[in-house]
Order: sequence, then C-alpha cells, then structure tokens
Amino acid sequence: MTGIPASTAGSGPRAGRRTAARHVSLWNIANILTMLRLALVPGFVLLMVADGGHDPGWRSLAWAAFTVAMITDLFDGELARRRDIVTDFGKIADPIADKAIMGAALVSLSVLGDLPWWVTGVIVGRELAITLMRFWVIRYGVIPASRGGKLKTLTQGVAVGMYILALDGPLASLRWWVMAVAVLLTALSAVDYVRQAVVLRRAGRTRGRAS
Repeated sequence: MTGIPASTAGSGPRAGRRTAARHVSLWNIANILTMLRLALVPGFVLLMVADGGHDPGWRSLAWAAFTVAMITDLFDGELARRRDIVTDFGKIADPIADKAIMGAALVSLSVLGDLPWWVTGVIVGRELAITLMRFWVIRYGVIPASRGGKLKTLTQGVAVGMYILALDGPLASLRWWVMAVAVLLTALSAVDYVRQAVVLRRAGRTRGRAS
C-alpha cells in the first residue's frame, strides 16, 4: 500500500506536465506563423501579376511578402520544438505552407517569362515528391530536416527573391548562378532524403516484426 488514493495517483506536477503536453492548443505561436504563411500566398500571387507582372513597385511588394513568408518558415518549426507545442496540424500544415509559397513564386516567375519552366519543374517536382515520401514513412517516424535540406531552402529563397526583384545588369548574372546552385542542392538533398526514408522504413518494419 502506498497510502495514495487511486484517484489521485499520478496527479503530481510531472503528470500535470504530461497531460498538458497531450493537449497543446491549436492557436499557438508556431501554428499562427504557419497560417500567416498560408494566408500570404494568394496576396503574393496578386502582387506578382499586378499591372502586367513587371512593375518594379509591385514586384518589390511581392518580394516583401515572400521574404516575410520565408522568415516565418525559419521560426515556426523551431518555436514548436523548443516550446513543446508541436501539433498534428502543424506537422501537416507547415510543409504545405512551405511548398505553397515557394511553388507560387516559381510558377509565377515562369508564367511571367522570368524563369525557365524546367527550373520550376525540377524544384516543385522535388518538393512534392519529398512531401509524399514523408507521409509514406510517417508511421515509422519523421524524417528530420538535414543540413543539406536547410541549405537548399536558404539558397532557393535567396535565388527566388532575386528573381522576384527583377534585377538587371551584373546582378542578373549573379541570380542565375545562385539559382543554379539552388537547383543542384535541390537534387542532392532529394537523394539524401530518399536514403533516410529507406533506412527509416526498414528500421520501422524490423521493429514491427520483432514486437
């Protein structure tokens, strides 16, 4: 006998923290940033195509919206992990928001004739494939963002941002090289994610057979 009534056993501070962790509010700072990024997508597209799509003023505003979206991408996931406010909504909405703003930017640039369609196809195709692959192995675990993946995202953001600003002169050549590096990192990081997915799935299936 412990002398602790069954109705109160496990009701100490630790149990309280565990219970709180299981009931994280949907309306937390990380999810709000994710939803903000999703809300920026249609506004960004409208700014990109305003007045024919090549007005420097509208393109500057589109760049500002894109930059805000990319900054929130840097913080929402980190905030969720540090504050232990990870939710199922965040796990699903965060990658969707990331792909939505980047995909909208790439497609808009290609429609306006500023970026070759093959570049958009490589990057968007890779992002969709990796997202589907993440869901394919999610029952076995989550594939963490690798350094290569983070560098790819940063490089893509810089390159796309330079194209949105419609730079000319020497900077136009520079943005081409930055985009070339982004495409290369996109391909290399995809190979790494596939490797991680295969390892994760094999390990998960092995644990399943052993249990």
